[in-house]
Amino acid sequence: MLVGPMGVGKTTVGRVLAERLGTGFRDTDTDIVETAGKPISEIFIDEGEPHFRELERRAVRAAVAEHRGVLALGGGAILDEGTRALLADLPVVFLEMGVAEAVKRTGLDAPRPLLAVNPRQRWRELMEQRRPLYTEVARAVVSTEGRTPEDVADAVLDALELKDA
Repeated sequence: MLVGPMGVGKTTVGRVLAERLGTGFRDTDTDIVETAGKPISEIFIDEGEPHFRELERRAVRAAVAEHRGVLALGGGAILDEGTRALLADLPVVFLEMGVAEAVKRTGLDAPRPLLAVNPRQRWRELMEQRRPLYTEVARAVVSTEGRTPEDVADAVLDALELKDA
C-alpha cells in the first residue's frame, strides 16, 4: 500500500510495482471518481470536503477488504483514525518529496482543490499536518525526489524486502 501527498507518484509507482509483482493495481481516488461519477475537484466544490472524506473512508475500507494487489490511497486518506487503524498491520510505504518537487509535479494550475490558494504554503501546511500520520502507518519511507518510477519501485521492494518477488 502506498501513501503520501498528492503528486508524489503513488499511482505511477503503484502500477510499476503491480507489474513487477504480477498482481493487480487499485487506486482509491479512481474508485471515488467512479462511484461519484465526477472528478474529485467537483466533489469538493459541489458537496464539500467532509462529503469527499466520507466517500474516501468507504473507498479505502472496500479496497482493503477486496483487493489483494498494490493499493494507492489518496493523499488525505490517513486523516481518518479508522483508516489508520485499518492500515496498522499492513505493508504500507510512505512516498515522500519536498515542496519544490511537489509544486513541479502538481503544477500550480492542476485541479487540486486543497492547493487552490497559495499552493506552496498550503502544501507545506498539509505536510506538517499529515507527515506524522503517514509515518505512523508506514513500515518504510521512500523518497521519490530525483528518481524514476522504476527506481522508486525498486526502493519500495527493497524496503519491504520483496526485491526477489
